[in-house]
Amino acid sequence: MQEFFGLEVTGNLDSATMEVMEKPRCGVPDIAEYNHFPEMMKWKKNKITYRILNYTPDIPSTDVDTAISQALKVWSDITPLKFRRIFEGEADIMISFGAREHGDNYPFDGANGLLAHAFPPAAGLGGDTHFDEDETWTMGSNGYNLFLVAAHEFGHALGLAHSRDPGALMYPIYTFTRVKKFRLPQDDVNGIQALYGKSDRHHGPPPPKTPEKCDPMLSFDAIASLRGEMFIFKDRFFWRRHPQMSEVELTLVRSFWPKIPTRIDAAYENLNRDFLVVIKGNKYWAISGYDIMPGYPKNIYRFGIPRSVKNIDAAVHIRETSKTLFFSGDQYWSYDEGKQAMDEGYPRLIADDWPGIPRSVDAAFEHHGNIFFFRGPIKFQFNIREKQVLRTGRTNSWVGC
Repeated sequence: MQEFFGLEVTGNLDSATMEVMEKPRCGVPDIAEYNHFPEMMKWKKNKITYRILNYTPDIPSTDVDTAISQALKVWSDITPLKFRRIFEGEADIMISFGAREHGDNYPFDGANGLLAHAFPPAAGLGGDTHFDEDETWTMGSNGYNLFLVAAHEFGHALGLAHSRDPGALMYPIYTFTRVKKFRLPQDDVNGIQALYGKSDRHHGPPPPKTPEKCDPMLSFDAIASLRGEMFIFKDRFFWRRHPQMSEVELTLVRSFWPKIPTRIDAAYENLNRDFLVVIKGNKYWAISGYDIMPGYPKNIYRFGIPRSVKNIDAAVHIRETSKTLFFSGDQYWSYDEGKQAMDEGYPRLIADDWPGIPRSVDAAFEHHGNIFFFRGPIKFQFNIREKQVLRTGRTNSWVGC
């Protein structure tokens, strides 16, 4: 299990392993080397029937119908598969809600924990999909979103096993994603099309991909430390780098902080108040551990940044001076965290005060008297006292490449 989730393989129930084990998840075991069940189990036809046997009392039955049909549409949109609902008799995919022991010898475990399970394509139980009635099912972000769980389970019902890609729908841990903007990630597209082929009907934006840490063109959106750990943000993910761990851990932002936006612009650690600040557009959030602090988001203009600035490219806190620097375009500002006021004489041009640094930057953070600036695939190590670039290198060296 540690190997599957990209954890350090110790064979011990350490804190990182326990943290993963306690998260809500699918009840299908983590088997197979890639996405498929052993022996490439699939339906030998493209027209598949489904039947909803009963309903949860948590939401209206019409919402259940909608969630189920939309979850199946996720897969039919990109394959030749077509789904037809029937109301009596035996369907290929029989859908039901049940608690604890519910007739298939794979009992649920009460609220949280295992949310649902599905059986791979076959006669009898094959394709059948069961949801734990002890969960609170919703159409939104509270409780467990029925559409998201159903879409995952129908992947199993069509022949996919769990994916090791933390950005994939078929990753076994539940993470809320906005349903209206949901697009099937590339890993899931690759898996299902390997089984059933591509659809001639689908024409849309490319599926979202999970960043590859050893991509030579990798760039960062933001980077910040918090209580000794490093958080490196990219798209809807962040890498978590702990000084005592040899491997970095890739995690979905929403699996940690469901209420903050993804693809953030900048981040920094507020050492005076011991929280992480993340910035998106003209809003910022203060985060303590797993919790967004009360009263957030707030407007970046509270710092004294002019309203003509629509977003921050990078932010970095200088431990020694207790100043936070905000970079936008070719300018930057200096904010005094102690006085909670912008320093006079700003903005200033990056080119005037940071020789050797690009005119604009993607991300920045301070470490032992150096500021590391990132622009595209290149990092710049700038010594604050000497006011010069000491060396350059590859951005992805910070994630183990």
